[in-house]
Amino acid sequence: MTPHKPPSSSFTTPFLILTLALPTTAILSSPPLIINTWSGPFTAATNAAFLALSNSSSTALDAVQAGCQACQTNQCDNAVGFGGSPDESCETTLDALIMDGQTLNTGAVANLRRVKDAVGVARHVLDYTQHTLLAGDQATQFALQNGFEEESLSTEDSLRACHEWRSNNCQPNYRSNVLPNPLSSCGPYSPSSSNSHTQNNIPNSSSSSDHSHDTLSLLALSPSGSMAACTTTNGASHKIPGRVGDGPIPGSGSYVDSTAGACGATGDGDLMMRLLPCYQAVESLRRGLSAQEAADDAVRRIIARYPEARTGIVVLDNRGEHAAAASGWEFTYSYRGAGMDEAKVVVVKALNEVPERLEL
Repeated sequence: MTPHKPPSSSFTTPFLILTLALPTTAILSSPPLIINTWSGPFTAATNAAFLALSNSSSTALDAVQAGCQACQTNQCDNAVGFGGSPDESCETTLDALIMDGQTLNTGAVANLRRVKDAVGVARHVLDYTQHTLLAGDQATQFALQNGFEEESLSTEDSLRACHEWRSNNCQPNYRSNVLPNPLSSCGPYSPSSSNSHTQNNIPNSSSSSDHSHDTLSLLALSPSGSMAACTTTNGASHKIPGRVGDGPIPGSGSYVDSTAGACGATGDGDLMMRLLPCYQAVESLRRGLSAQEAADDAVRRIIARYPEARTGIVVLDNRGEHAAAASGWEFTYSYRGAGMDEAKVVVVKALNEVPERLEL
């Protein structure tokens, strides 16, 4: 996950855009309610999930799955689904998680290869196994056994992007403490004998350009009070093959407990999974913090350790109050609740820059 640009000219909305400077406070919306990270093409997920949740036969779990699947199919911003974020070997792999807030049952897949519907496979892990997370080729085998189709996740665009990256001496990349110098070489690499270590193992800022690893995290609150969460991503562009981000990790990419609330996250996943910001945020709700306080607290805990970290956290409590916080970039999230014809977008300024939020 990495910085996603705020809504651009490629994002058109059917309603008048109003810009309003607001103090950092939460928004209260009525269920059925959908919240998700990002805007622009990601609002397709908001609307798909809302329509599913508006169907009386659908559960909150069904709704978040429908929303995540919409973005997988649409390849939202090339950050979700097939054809985006190729790794060093030019292969696209997928991570996904789905979680039931009533039971805490969770299904997830990591480094899923050659199967497009990552969140669908994660739902099968939840529904048809006693496990939480399957990974790699074995996750693919599980998917095939359950009727999913095996097909390439690469496209002409993703292969071209990877070849251009290689022709640029594989810059940027995520290697450190290796020889030859990863700042000017594609390897093959071997450990450096200098015995030096990157301070705090913080990713080089050049490794994480705009759109290099966005994540969709989506939250649902049904009229009955049930909640669910879902995360799907194709991970970090140019990642080392086998890398798993925070998306499929419960408590990091997303987390939900209907007795308190839910959280979705995006940002520097290799840092964020060390602090489990979404678990932290939901537990903060349980302790009595507001949605805004919980989001701010989760982000501040990260930047206290990693001041340059880019994070986006959206929090939804079980009453329908939602808020977000960010660091290192301008973050957006989308929501749609009862009586709303379309998704609405909230723009969140970084806590370590300007403590304010703009609503569109």
